[in-house]
Amino acid sequence: RHRNGLFRYLLRQLRDGALAEELFQEIWQRVISARERWRPDARFATWLYQIAHNRLADHWRALQHRPEAPEEARAMVEAIPDPDGPERQLSAFEERRRLQLALEELPAEQREVLLLRLEQELSLEEIGRITGVGRETVKSRLRYGMDKLRARLRT
Repeated sequence: RHRNGLFRYLLRQLRDGALAEELFQEIWQRVISARERWRPDARFATWLYQIAHNRLADHWRALQHRPEAPEEARAMVEAIPDPDGPERQLSAFEERRRLQLALEELPAEQREVLLLRLEQELSLEEIGRITGVGRETVKSRLRYGMDKLRARLRT
């Protein structure tokens, strides 16, 4: 149920398929090891993405920087199939590419909350718990991120 969304989240954060697959496996191992700590009164997705967020933070902390996107990441995004006709496929492809490039230009904090909100449909409170910031900070990051996306996509 959460497999595809989690992998897309990792791939967009890491921009490296092999590394995303490695962390994906580690996150599921952590979920299995920590299964007793999950509270049924909380959404599983919130708990899962908090584990993913913490694992990504560990990864970036170990590297002490965010590497440039590998060329194959763009090729992977460009290769997403579309069932419509060639003209529409080209148009949809161009739009997806523009959106992906615009997302890559956002600061990491803004990109993360946008992906959690738009792709995973998490609430502001859930995103706040995952990222370790308050609801108002999440709202600010969403607003600034959306403003930057809109401006970038208008041009």
